[in-house]
Amino acid sequence: MDYQACWDYQEELFAAAVSRKIAIRNGEELPLPENHLLYVEHPHVFTLGKSGEEENLLLTEQELNDQGIQYYKINRGGDITYHGPGQIVGYPIFDLDQFFTDIHRYLRTLEEAIILTLSEYQIEAGRIDGLTGVWIDGDGENPRKIAALGVKCSRWVTMHGFAFNVNSQLEYFDKIIPCGIDDKAVTSMEKELGRSLDMNEVKEKLSVHIANLFDVDFVN
Repeated sequence: MDYQACWDYQEELFAAAVSRKIAIRNGEELPLPENHLLYVEHPHVFTLGKSGEEENLLLTEQELNDQGIQYYKINRGGDITYHGPGQIVGYPIFDLDQFFTDIHRYLRTLEEAIILTLSEYQIEAGRIDGLTGVWIDGDGENPRKIAALGVKCSRWVTMHGFAFNVNSQLEYFDKIIPCGIDDKAVTSMEKELGRSLDMNEVKEKLSVHIANLFDVDFVN
């Protein structure tokens, strides 16, 4: 799905949840906001978070156009990242008042769902202190990121989310300084295992872990 179209859809769901919470707080008797988890693959696109540095994009506007890559400055935290085919991008629009009001715990919970999914494929992953995301060999000689996270949260409603490299075309990360980190590599499940993965299978496993960690049942 086109990045802008998906961003607009996120904003609609986000705004609906926030307005519902405001109405409830003002005394209206309404059901709690619905929670959504969107999975999407985007065409090649770079997105720059509001705390990011434009210098971390290594292409000119003309080069972006020539290579058919979109570029957006967006309203999530974090620096620059890449989305493209073969990558599971997850956008939870969650009302954290229904779960826990702790944004750091929220990020760690999303990371944990990805770590548990990777373990089902015998890929050992974890975290690096002070850096958001999921890493392989995080405390070793070759740390490499396999999933990036960047979120927005207002009135404890979240949007944006995570990008999980399954069969990603990793050469696109060479065109940016991913997340502003220039001394660590980026990897994918395909690169680690030496074979491509069934995207739907990975999504199903990931959904089970997210559902268990947030204690929810997803309805398609």
